[in-house]
Amino acid sequence: MAKAPTAMQADVIRSALALASRPSVDHLLYVGDLPLPEELFRGKPRARKRLVQAVVSESQRDVIEASGVPVLPLPNYDLGRPEKLKIALVSGIARGLYKEGDVVVGLLARKPASYPDSILVVTVGPEEEDGAFGFLQTEKISAGVMDTLLELAVSVGVEGWEGRPVGALFVVGDSNTVMEKSRQLTLNPFQGYSEDEKNIMNPDVRHALHAFAVLDGAFVVREDGCVIAAGRYLNFDEEKELELPLGLGARHMAAAGISRDTEAIAIVVSQTSGSVRVFRRGKAALELAPRVRRP
Repeated sequence: MAKAPTAMQADVIRSALALASRPSVDHLLYVGDLPLPEELFRGKPRARKRLVQAVVSESQRDVIEASGVPVLPLPNYDLGRPEKLKIALVSGIARGLYKEGDVVVGLLARKPASYPDSILVVTVGPEEEDGAFGFLQTEKISAGVMDTLLELAVSVGVEGWEGRPVGALFVVGDSNTVMEKSRQLTLNPFQGYSEDEKNIMNPDVRHALHAFAVLDGAFVVREDGCVIAAGRYLNFDEEKELELPLGLGARHMAAAGISRDTEAIAIVVSQTSGSVRVFRRGKAALELAPRVRRP
């Protein structure tokens, strides 16, 4: 049985519930594995109705869902509060829980098994606005596929492969066009397998993708999670200017270019830092920075 929140934690929760009860707020997003004490919701039915919880532990997700609270999955890695909130918002947008213009009160815990200690208010907006998350609002890519790709990218960034850091590039969606705008650099290790045998929802396939991250080139993934190819060289119009942050290299440029010239989303893992960036329509629209890389 979870211990009760401290007086300070209870005050933080009450403050978030008060904000979430305002007419100008649309959602309450709690990032943490522990259930919120039900007594704190007394007199705040609006906040209770707006609650969604982002949870790391798979078994705890079942517990929270059984209590009637919608659940979003989070990867089990050492991410900061802002990174956890970003992943949860992306997952919620992909599931249609959040839409452009929605105001979300984020209630954040430092660790999954801790009660929340921080509040952040976010507006879901168009992708050209700083701090917006509407860029992933697409019906074509399933929510499960997006969750899995982000978790896989974070795992590659944190763990590398066999003790050494690796980078990776995953391109998901609009796969026919992406294949037309790319060419094979090496033998395609996914050639000849059935669709079930090369879907990223299969843990064995995710393990293979992690291993194949050492190969040059990009992974091409269909909207339903089927891996079409690995080791692809991406072609894009290099004459058109790209808006890239300083210090990013060829892999990030390819991600920006292919996402600009197609309807695909490109997810890049930096070999240098382990950070994960998501590109849509030629722009870096999301960045996740794991706090610790495993040796």
